[in-house]
Amino acid sequence: MDLRQLKYFVQIIESGSLAKASRQLFIAQPALSQQLAKLEAEVGKPLLVRTSKGVTPTENGTALHHHARFMLRQLDQALSVARQEAGTVHGMVSVGLAATTICALGVPFVRRIREKYPGIVLNVVEGMSGHLRQMMQLGQLDLVILFSRDAIPELPADPLVEEELFVILPTHSPLIAERRVKLSIAEAAQLPLILPTGIHGLRRRITAEFEQRNLSAKVVAEIDSLSLLMACVHDGMGATIKPMAAALLAGQMREGWRCLAISDANMKRQNYLYTVVPERLSPAAAAVRAELKETVKQLVGSGAWKGVDLLY
Repeated sequence: MDLRQLKYFVQIIESGSLAKASRQLFIAQPALSQQLAKLEAEVGKPLLVRTSKGVTPTENGTALHHHARFMLRQLDQALSVARQEAGTVHGMVSVGLAATTICALGVPFVRRIREKYPGIVLNVVEGMSGHLRQMMQLGQLDLVILFSRDAIPELPADPLVEEELFVILPTHSPLIAERRVKLSIAEAAQLPLILPTGIHGLRRRITAEFEQRNLSAKVVAEIDSLSLLMACVHDGMGATIKPMAAALLAGQMREGWRCLAISDANMKRQNYLYTVVPERLSPAAAAVRAELKETVKQLVGSGAWKGVDLLY
């Protein structure tokens, strides 16, 4: 087995067919098939299921794909470190962020990296916390912000901010009198709510608060896309319960929103920055980690990121 075979295998999986992979790799398909056959022979297990519609990985193929991507990524980082000139920082750094976190710090963070470290290629991955946690554990991310202190016990985690959850609805919504600035949790439960599905950690957090008080949420729609969820709320279809960052766009508060605190429940969640273990932290990833924390501090300190308390 060599790195070239792993590179070919990863491209085949991600392309979904040998024909497409051969075009993207600029390799004749028979030669690519031969390399794949050698790899399967060395592994001793079939790695792909071939159909008329393309290829899909077997269970063994999926496992190899995850590890191969990690190995190739580590090789790219090692080459970047070896090639960089003295006094400069180069390389690709992958950062996993939830959608609401991206609303609050995405653009300011990327802008800061581009201005201070033009040699760093920033790869920002948006996803739900469970998916991001899995990617981090598989070595596909360098940094990730998650919402639990013990999400990945084997990796170092720094506390960032504590977010308060608010009832969010349009400014002129008839659901709540405009003079109100707070609601009880019982009042929130009576609203037509648009929430993420149960696989989302935020939804489980909200459900647990309701169940502790023998309340049931009046859910009218379940949407895991933040942009669509907020668009439906803005269209008057209901309210939602989210951190205030959901009402932000590119680090600035959007117009037309009301964020009402919940007066009788501790509806908060903490954000933690997870990093790969120190011996695997590249100079580029270390720089990005420091700049991410500084971006958070500046956004909270300036009031651009509202509804949060800084934890460092």
